[in-house]
Amino acid sequence: MFLLELTLIVAAGVSPLSAREPDRAPPGYTKVFADEFDSEAIDPAAWRFDVSRNAAGWYNQEKQYYADGRRENSRVEQGRLIIEARQETLDKAHFPDWGGQKYSSARMVSQAKVGFTYGFFEIRAKLPCGRGTWPAIWMLPADTKVEWPTGGEIDIMEHVGFDPGVIHQTIITSAFNFNSGSEQTKAFPVADACTAMHRYQLLWTPDFIVSGIDDNPKFMFKKVRTSRDRWPFDQPMQIILNVAVGGSWGGQKGIDPAAFPARMEVDYVRVYQRPAAPLKSGEL
Repeated sequence: MFLLELTLIVAAGVSPLSAREPDRAPPGYTKVFADEFDSEAIDPAAWRFDVSRNAAGWYNQEKQYYADGRRENSRVEQGRLIIEARQETLDKAHFPDWGGQKYSSARMVSQAKVGFTYGFFEIRAKLPCGRGTWPAIWMLPADTKVEWPTGGEIDIMEHVGFDPGVIHQTIITSAFNFNSGSEQTKAFPVADACTAMHRYQLLWTPDFIVSGIDDNPKFMFKKVRTSRDRWPFDQPMQIILNVAVGGSWGGQKGIDPAAFPARMEVDYVRVYQRPAAPLKSGEL
């Protein structure tokens, strides 16, 4: 289905969503959210900064402090969002929630009030490649009270700097997660992921999830059972953009001081959904 959607776009002469071309939705989809990063600053109506674990320390033994709107770590430059991880020493006088981290970065979450349920998602980005960096484009439940992994996780793109040019796309649920080594995942080479922009894509429907890159489907996860431990993906989710440092995966081969500052550049974030079907007589 994902391949069919993309084939229809190409056949129609529409290259799906180049930042330098007029915006065009995939067939049957309507744009519901987009940030082209054309303004001079990050739009607070579109994004918030997640700093919730700074004092306690972030998950997965990660080494970064996530700053709240600090220009050194997040900014817009020449039509691109920059998320930059830096090696530096902070202090509690200027950063009261500082937890002793030796690196700073940013973690941005989409501000959509109710999140997104299903749709076609495309994020065009260039990644950092230094050893110890761990950039990600991913989704978690919009309801932050839902505990992980009960609400599921969709990783549209992950990259670890010690394995440059290899992209990971993953689905995590209560039944399939890395605590038990059962996460559903696919890794594939993108040799110039750190030197060129690529379009990281997700098609999420009520029956399956397909992720891909540059119109090439790479990974499918089907809804084979309705139990929430296997398929929690019928609830709103939010988009997360971040660059982590070190951690149980990103830091497996250590952290190279020469890797910093390390930046992920995002050209745009676009979300499309199919219009809701009109109610039939007697359905109210």
